[in-house]
Amino acid sequence: MNSLSGRLLVLTTVFVMLAEVLIFVPSIARFREAYLNNRLERAQIASLALLADDMIDSDLEAELLENAGVFNVVLRRNSSRQLALSSPMPQAIAETYDMRSASAFALIRVALSDLVRRENRVIRVIGAPVREAGLLIEITMETAPMRAEMIDYGLRILWLSAVISLVTAALLFVALRALLLKPIKRVVHHMRSYAAAPEDARRVIAPTASLIELREAEEALNALQTELTQALRQKNHLAGLGSAVSKISHDLRNILTSAQLFTDRIEASKDPVVRRMAPKLVGSITRAVHLCESTLAFGKAEEPAPSLTMVTLIEIIDDVIDSERLAIGDYDLSFSEDIPTRMTLRADPEQLYRVLANLLRNAREAIMTTGQPGEISVQAHEDDQAWWITVADSGPGLPAKARDKLFTPFEGGARKGGTGLGLVISAELIRGHGGTLRLLKSDAEGTTFEIQLPKGDGLT
Repeated sequence: MNSLSGRLLVLTTVFVMLAEVLIFVPSIARFREAYLNNRLERAQIASLALLADDMIDSDLEAELLENAGVFNVVLRRNSSRQLALSSPMPQAIAETYDMRSASAFALIRVALSDLVRRENRVIRVIGAPVREAGLLIEITMETAPMRAEMIDYGLRILWLSAVISLVTAALLFVALRALLLKPIKRVVHHMRSYAAAPEDARRVIAPTASLIELREAEEALNALQTELTQALRQKNHLAGLGSAVSKISHDLRNILTSAQLFTDRIEASKDPVVRRMAPKLVGSITRAVHLCESTLAFGKAEEPAPSLTMVTLIEIIDDVIDSERLAIGDYDLSFSEDIPTRMTLRADPEQLYRVLANLLRNAREAIMTTGQPGEISVQAHEDDQAWWITVADSGPGLPAKARDKLFTPFEGGARKGGTGLGLVISAELIRGHGGTLRLLKSDAEGTTFEIQLPKGDGLT
């Protein structure tokens, strides 16, 4: 009975039987009550013969009592006269029952008591005569015949209950199998079919169930399978892109390595502008080489772990802002810094540079798309637990779609034609530091991102 079908059949049978048992108890009490009332009516009929003839012989009296199934009958028609039929009793009266005022609970209690008692007892039963033929009627009788008929009635009820239970369970099982089990098996079949080829959109389940709960389950499964199919397609795209980027990065690294060989000759130039820009060029080429090497490592599914060291934040910020100033040319865009001069933090300088460069580049591009003047500000502070860096701009804010999937590859891009990978990579790099990158706000007044880098070692 490990299947849902088998357990459903067993539980249905058990619960129907339980319901029949609950019906059996009051039924057996009602049978006992009817049995005693029947004996009272028979005794009343027998006593009427004595009204017709006061002088009936003992044989007729015994026959009347035997037909009534009692030993003695007392019919009180008024306060002064009693009519009685009597015969010898095998034993003394054990108990008296008054049927005129018995409650339902009392009838059930004494019925169960008589049913379990095996000894034959003599009881007195008092009731009201039918058709108002007197004040009361009283009889004495044995309990053994009554118990035998109660047992016979109970067995017939139990057998009938068993048949009804089996028939009801079978009908309910067939109905539930058609309404519930078959739809569930259909869902399981769809799940197995989808698992065999999750990239095949034809195998995504289409909700068709009529039951509300089952349809909700199918709709949830449909949404899950749709998202998973899209994710698998995106994974394949990323795998192909990673392979292509790895090849490009390999060749680009060789080209940039060759470019590094010319930096010494550039630094030897006497042109003051060239001498001033040479260190920036050297630094940019070095970072490009590192980026190519990291891309190659990423293509091998080995994003390099950050090489943590204590770095001066203002130096990294200045390098990023200098690069952005070259990119804006004559555009009316200003930069502001609020960085403690001696503030140092624990980070990988190259990875932190990539994150900050990505944030500032996004801010610069957002402002320049408006054609209006703007400002980008970088602030930093620290407390006992972490270092905090915020990058804010006065741009137009991110679109709602971009905010909802900001850190989802290929879906969080704010610019037309953008891939949305920049923030995804940046968030991954910061997570490698044990920190977080999150969007604080984005509205018509601008966008603010926050970087949190923890000071602890992560062991507590």
